[in-house]
Amino acid sequence: MTTIVVTSEEDPSLSVVRFTSELAWADAGPEVAEPQVARLCMEAQEFIVMGRWLDLASLMLTSADLIFSRVSEKDLECSFAIICNLVTKTESPDEALEMAKLISAKVSQQANDKPALRLKILFTLYNLLENPYSRFYVYMVALTLAVNGKVTEHIIPSFKKIDNFLKEWNIGTLDQRQLFLTISNILKENKSSAKDSFHFLTKYLATFSSEDAYTLSEAKEEAVRAIVEFVKAPDMFQCDLLDMPAIGQLEKDGKYALVYQLLKIFLTQRLDAYLDFHAANSTLLKSYGLVHEDCITKMRLMSLADLGSNDSGEIPYALIKETLRVTDDEIELWIVKAITAKLLDCKMDQMNQVVIVSRCTERVFGLHQWQSLRSKLATWRGNIANVINTIQANKLTEESAQAMQGVMIR
Repeated sequence: MTTIVVTSEEDPSLSVVRFTSELAWADAGPEVAEPQVARLCMEAQEFIVMGRWLDLASLMLTSADLIFSRVSEKDLECSFAIICNLVTKTESPDEALEMAKLISAKVSQQANDKPALRLKILFTLYNLLENPYSRFYVYMVALTLAVNGKVTEHIIPSFKKIDNFLKEWNIGTLDQRQLFLTISNILKENKSSAKDSFHFLTKYLATFSSEDAYTLSEAKEEAVRAIVEFVKAPDMFQCDLLDMPAIGQLEKDGKYALVYQLLKIFLTQRLDAYLDFHAANSTLLKSYGLVHEDCITKMRLMSLADLGSNDSGEIPYALIKETLRVTDDEIELWIVKAITAKLLDCKMDQMNQVVIVSRCTERVFGLHQWQSLRSKLATWRGNIANVINTIQANKLTEESAQAMQGVMIR
């Protein structure tokens, strides 16, 4: 098998052109092949001398399919490392982007053939690029390749760095929208990443503004999906979906108004409201794959958390029994479940039949919650100031007493 050997006597790019052209004309016989190989090498040499890097990249990629099908992975990786390196030759960001588009398009073809290696080549290209938008473009191609080649496990770890990437790329709203939805869809297929999928889905929905009604409408299906995923999730009890225009448009929508109503029940009402809704819309819930018993469990926990948000800091057992529609024996069981789910920090006063709440999770965190937090911080600040003043006053008193004692000793 032919192998690339880069020497100091020949430009690496020219070596790749010679290598791929020999592969392309191998079956034609020496008499036909040698003139064609010489012609292509001469053309490549001219591009190198003239600095026509985009044309050189195009020429080198002409027979790239043969590299994937006829050579070892080592030679394949070596060849594309040289091709990718062309983006560093040009001083024009636009030309580098065009080369990146050519290379990534060729690499992402036939994604089922050596998908992991193709993904590795794209990351090599990504790291060689200096222009932020070019990097973003290649990353999006890599996402698509990972999905089509069924190798998303190789790219999912990079999602943890998305916030840093966004600062680097500095991309606009439309590109962010595409990125967030693509990532959410990838994570959706991974059952262990439901929370992360929901996180990126909400970031996608947050890119829509109420000022653009036409664009807003394209988010309807994903808005419904977000609501259903939130209601289904057994371990998610807080979200800011109600504040999003993409969600708000469903309130008066002829097809999805009931879905919006369901979200509002879960975030602002209690179990009795859900039971009434289910009685009238059980078929709708089933159509979205929502299990009634699971919804009851979640609503009981969220209703209990809502009870804990009252200003008194105490919840009578009788109120829990009535709100959650449980028996006397089940009251403390549900309190323990709420503590386990980190919805409440509390103590059970069995003698007085009350729950003393020190902290509870708010289902929504809007203006009212911010105002409440501000009020609490002001109180804490005042308390701390009083403590400091008391300490300082005591210190002055102690110093004065010591001074007086010194005078008396003299």
